[in-house]
Amino acid sequence: MEQATSPTELGEPKRPGRVRHAISLVTGPIEGKIGIGILIGFLLVIVFGPSLAPYDPTESAVGVPDEGPSSDHLLGTDGLGRDIFSRLLSGGGSVIGIPLLATLLAFALGGTGGMVSGYLGGLFDRVFSTIVDVLLSVPTLLIVLVIVAAAGGSPPVLIVSVGLVSAPRIARVLRGATQGVAGSEYVQAAQARGEPTLAIVGREIAPNIAPTVFVEFAVRLTYAIIFIATLNFLGLGAQPPSSNWGLMVSENRSTFVTDPLATLAPALAIGLLSIGISLIADAATQSSRIKGSEEYVR
Repeated sequence: MEQATSPTELGEPKRPGRVRHAISLVTGPIEGKIGIGILIGFLLVIVFGPSLAPYDPTESAVGVPDEGPSSDHLLGTDGLGRDIFSRLLSGGGSVIGIPLLATLLAFALGGTGGMVSGYLGGLFDRVFSTIVDVLLSVPTLLIVLVIVAAAGGSPPVLIVSVGLVSAPRIARVLRGATQGVAGSEYVQAAQARGEPTLAIVGREIAPNIAPTVFVEFAVRLTYAIIFIATLNFLGLGAQPPSSNWGLMVSENRSTFVTDPLATLAPALAIGLLSIGISLIADAATQSSRIKGSEEYVR
């Protein structure tokens, strides 16, 4: 009688720690160090900014309306006399929080579906790929505008709508990455042990396409930040007197010539945050190319 093939006989490779591998991806290149520094700076602003704000960010007439920078108001005031610096310190939470939750939702839906589809193949994969292609053909902004128009622009609605439109793109990328490792020895070893599909996808495939997952997450998070900031700028998200940075740009654009800092400060903050995340993604891409397939993640 034939003996069952063991994972060792199938040549399951020894794989280094996942956390250590993920950290090394972004801390190696100089771009990663700069990106992490920028991201840490923004996290500090988000956590401690509201308590450090010299004025209530929603309080009107704390200064002369549309006043330029001064010792009392470092970045000046807006048209209602609110302190721009205080609003900048207090408005970062929604700028990163809502896009982060939307991206996590998109990965839970599209990422899981794409990896399962890439692993199973066959009829399931063909049907799934067709559905993804159809969803990708519909304009993203149109879908979000329809959802927001019907359900409003509250944070939960923005999270769900942006998460739904991002999921198909994530599914396509992770499906392709999964197909590249689905026939690997460590996957065969898991199959020999009789592990179910979701366990193989979660414990064997996902960690071993970690560079692709990480880069795609950073790209989608950057996209979500800019996309949701655009919705806030158009008045489809955060509403006054919120100190959301996208809304601040919209509220102060009419006084750009006379008081440019009121518009430039939040716009530059959004841009710098996006650049920081993009630098981290670039660093992960460079590191994964250098390491290639020499080591697996566990």
